[in-house]
Amino acid sequence: MGAADAVPGVSGGTIAFVTGIYEELIHTIKRFGPSAFGALKQGGVRGLVAHLNLRFLLPLMAGILTSLITVAHLVVWLLDSHPLLLNGFFFGLVAASALVVGKHPADWRWWHMLPLALGLVLAQALPSLMPLVNALGSPSLVLVVGGAIAISAMLLPGVSGSFLLLSMGLYDVVMQGIRGFDVPLLGLFALGCLVGLFTFSRLLSWLLRRHHTATLQLLVGFIVGSLPILWPWRELTRYQLGSDNQVIPLDYRYLAPWDYSAVTGEAAQLVGVTLLAILGMLVVLIVARVGASSAAREDANASRSTRSADKETPHDA
Repeated sequence: MGAADAVPGVSGGTIAFVTGIYEELIHTIKRFGPSAFGALKQGGVRGLVAHLNLRFLLPLMAGILTSLITVAHLVVWLLDSHPLLLNGFFFGLVAASALVVGKHPADWRWWHMLPLALGLVLAQALPSLMPLVNALGSPSLVLVVGGAIAISAMLLPGVSGSFLLLSMGLYDVVMQGIRGFDVPLLGLFALGCLVGLFTFSRLLSWLLRRHHTATLQLLVGFIVGSLPILWPWRELTRYQLGSDNQVIPLDYRYLAPWDYSAVTGEAAQLVGVTLLAILGMLVVLIVARVGASSAAREDANASRSTRSADKETPHDA
């Protein structure tokens, strides 16, 4: 998830979705709030650990933070030196993710096409709205709002928080802050992230509990709608300059590989991009299969435990 979140165009939420931990993650984040004080008062530290599901969350967050710190340097280099290959890999990864999570559940109905279409539209529209954040004026406020938007996007499969940061002109600022450990800058950004996590996780948790299938279809729409952002062969057609003359992309023209070479004069790297796209797809399919096997084993173990408990429990005559 950390590696995916560091790449503009890819969402860590997609990785969570494919690995089968997405809903547990959303419901766990929602527990951070006033109810945690009640759990601490009633059950002490052990009760708080259980309430916040820290046995699940702490290893996950440690992996995300480690990856963000270590991958930040690599991602910046790859974006500058090999953007086509990087986008090819993640295009295959996200495309396979859409296939894996797009299977219709048993209670699917025709009207679930509506949230699917809404997800497609929002995934396309959100990046074009992000430059409006800069109209807030104050750099500190822009960082806080940017953090809230980016972390909310990272909770959505298919919506890249990094790409939205890029659209807001904040991607380089935040990445440089991470690499240089700029505490004041990271503190403002973290404050926005906390606000976004606190509010958006509750909305998602409520939607998943009350409108599960419709919400899943909305999320699939986000994933499919993010694919154009990752298409390797594209030409920037509209942009604006942010602070320090940073280029903020607004619109692209999507090209075939052979047209890309003719328009840009650069090599399309078709073989390398295709192989990496296939590799990305294989990674997702393997992870999804391993996740499905683990879930099946857990269900089987739970079923056996239930049967054993029933046998050991004396029944009334």
